Amino acid sequence: MAHHRFASPQPAAPRAQVSRRSFLGFVIAAPTLVVAAEMTTGFLGLAPTAAADPLVSVPQTPEVYDLLDALRDAARPTANLIRVQVNRDSTVSFELPRSDNGQDIIGATQMIIAEEMGLDPEQVLVTLADARPELLFNQLTGGSSTIFTTYTPIRVAAAIANMRLLDAAAAQLEQEVNLLTTRRGVITDTLGAAIPIGDLAEIAGSDVTEPVEVVLKGREEFSVIGTPRNKHDQLAMVTGAKKFVTDLKIPDALPTMVCRAPTLNGTVESVDNIDEVRRMPGVTDVEVVGTGIAVRAATFGQCIDAIQVLRAQWGPGTAEGASDDSVLETVRAAQLPLVVPAGVVGESIESEHTFYFRSGSSLETNSAIADVRSGSAEIWGPAKNPIAAQGEIAKILGLPVGAVTFHVVQGGGSFGRKLFFDGALEAAEISQKMGKPVNLLWHRADDSRVGRVHPLCTSRIRAVVSGDKVLSFEQRHTSVSSEINPGLGEPITAAAIKAPLANLTFSESVFELTQVAHYDFGVSTRLLNEVDMRFNTQSTRNIYSPDVTAARELMVDQIAEQMGKDPYEFRREFLKSDRARGVLDKVAEEGEWGKSMPEGTAQGIGFHFEYKGVSACLVEIDCRPETVNRPIREGVTGPRVTKVTFAIDPGLVINPRGVEAQMMGGINDAIANMLTASLHLTDGYFVEASWDNYFYTRQWNTPIEMDIHIVDSGFPEPGGIGEAGVASTGAAVANAYRRATGITPEYFPINHKDPFPFEPKPVVPPVPQSPTDGLEFTF
Repeated sequence: MAHHRFASPQPAAPRAQVSRRSFLGFVIAAPTLVVAAEMTTGFLGLAPTAAADPLVSVPQTPEVYDLLDALRDAARPTANLIRVQVNRDSTVSFELPRSDNGQDIIGATQMIIAEEMGLDPEQVLVTLADARPELLFNQLTGGSSTIFTTYTPIRVAAAIANMRLLDAAAAQLEQEVNLLTTRRGVITDTLGAAIPIGDLAEIAGSDVTEPVEVVLKGREEFSVIGTPRNKHDQLAMVTGAKKFVTDLKIPDALPTMVCRAPTLNGTVESVDNIDEVRRMPGVTDVEVVGTGIAVRAATFGQCIDAIQVLRAQWGPGTAEGASDDSVLETVRAAQLPLVVPAGVVGESIESEHTFYFRSGSSLETNSAIADVRSGSAEIWGPAKNPIAAQGEIAKILGLPVGAVTFHVVQGGGSFGRKLFFDGALEAAEISQKMGKPVNLLWHRADDSRVGRVHPLCTSRIRAVVSGDKVLSFEQRHTSVSSEINPGLGEPITAAAIKAPLANLTFSESVFELTQVAHYDFGVSTRLLNEVDMRFNTQSTRNIYSPDVTAARELMVDQIAEQMGKDPYEFRREFLKSDRARGVLDKVAEEGEWGKSMPEGTAQGIGFHFEYKGVSACLVEIDCRPETVNRPIREGVTGPRVTKVTFAIDPGLVINPRGVEAQMMGGINDAIANMLTASLHLTDGYFVEASWDNYFYTRQWNTPIEMDIHIVDSGFPEPGGIGEAGVASTGAAVANAYRRATGITPEYFPINHKDPFPFEPKPVVPPVPQSPTDGLEFTF
């Protein structure tokens, strides 16, 4: 049968379900079938269903228009530049303009395309796109927005591709199109005749770009979306086959590290023994750069050896002499006033909580490869905002943007860290100065001491209660400023036309688009104020929500106590929506809320609304002395969360197993935030120098039981899940601790002021010697 370019024949019979909404896309002029989508308009809020008794609160911004809406609106103008391509080997290719750092958005994208095209997910080849400046705001990974912003346009493109393939097959087989089915990349008619889609890839293409309308599958027809699947790269991860940045074999890109100042952001004034270090075994180059003294050598171990002996004179850093106490004093001085006066009407309840600095380091430390030549630069790194990275690198190198190629590599964790590309900037500067390719790796001590941190902050609340009504609820969150990532502010600023964000700073806009007290608490206000103290900060996982929610939910428990009500029943009465009550009821039922508990142990409950989803958590905590004081070598124990029951309604779920995995990670983040993990600022530097003395949740502190439930309320779109497990869990832990001990914590984590259970590492040299005794502790 002769092949020819396909000229869009009309199907012989109407397609099924034409009453559904049509979506617009494009068939792109290309040698094989390439399709793209037009971004749809509109957004989904969470319609409140207020209970009859409480004093009803007006909708708050995120209940109508939130950060996801803002990021999707910013992506609309370039959605048609994201394209699905059918290949001659019956696979489908898609370059995803996002960054995958372990959350498996690659796997979810494979499932979305496979669903609309009748493929197995393994037949969909998803790669991460290089920086594409023409995408504007449509290559940004943050705010749990990836699936929400790409779900519909990817489906539209895939559905158009499938429609074109079916129409082409109908013409080839001389069959009515509604008698054809697609399975695993093969189109079959009722008589058994079959054509692989690869044989139709060229025929179904187009010589010109043309608009096409398509109707998407109904949710009831899904066979891929909503089914649990393992992570697409899990075998490669456990076998060591998965390649991260420092694993890449780029010609002549030798290991490179930086000797840094003993205080935060200190600068080099002079180097006493640079020539001596240049003569050390394996060392090829030693150069002073803006962030310290760069060393390039044959191995990373030789880089560490060189840093160990470097002697330099350092200029003062940006936090010279600062400590936890001095920073907290400055932050408290910047707290915005509470408006509703205490003691005039009803009874006032007040609280204030401090949240200390936390590390923003991910499992994979900051790393990047750079090859800078006289008129060009090539960069490899796991950037979540590669367009901005490309632009900033071009600026510091003095090159046009088009001369810089930024390859986005899968990363080993992010939690907000990889929105910042300081490692790539540093690698580019070093490569240019040395005139050689470099494979830059930050030491774990670098990440802890001079990397990016969750800022120290306070949250102050005043609630006014009268009888069984909450008349007002005011929260004032005050923080060391969250640094703005270049390129991230523009889409948020653009959201001012859709939400009341005029005259707000970038941070205030994010706060307004994400923070909400989803209760009918009368006059309810939330305000943010930040103080710029020149710390290296970032929007660590879930940005403001873990701290704001912990403070809020602690107050919710106190209000319930004041009214003589059960914490669960009180929340159920005052929550605004049926979706919210649905997850709350689920954890109360599955977690057996109210059951008898031994003295020194207790249950705690927390609720959170964000990113189109609602979640609730019920934890059990053990604060008995025998648990708190159990001995762990060079570790911390303290109270232990023994059981977590978690429920989330995130909207439409692509991969339930992925949702569960994200919640598990968020739960452990939350336990660390509340109980064990913080940085200690002393004399201008952070004491912690690695994860052996930064106490993220360890195996002996993680819950023995973890029970996660996905609640389906029929919400039509996928919400954000990447951060959804943190806030409600942290709140539940705080409330459980309060109920078990009778103590309302004034600061978090609760062990922050305890004596160090470790010997602090020196700041000169800035990185410790690589360990040589690992086998002694292996078994």
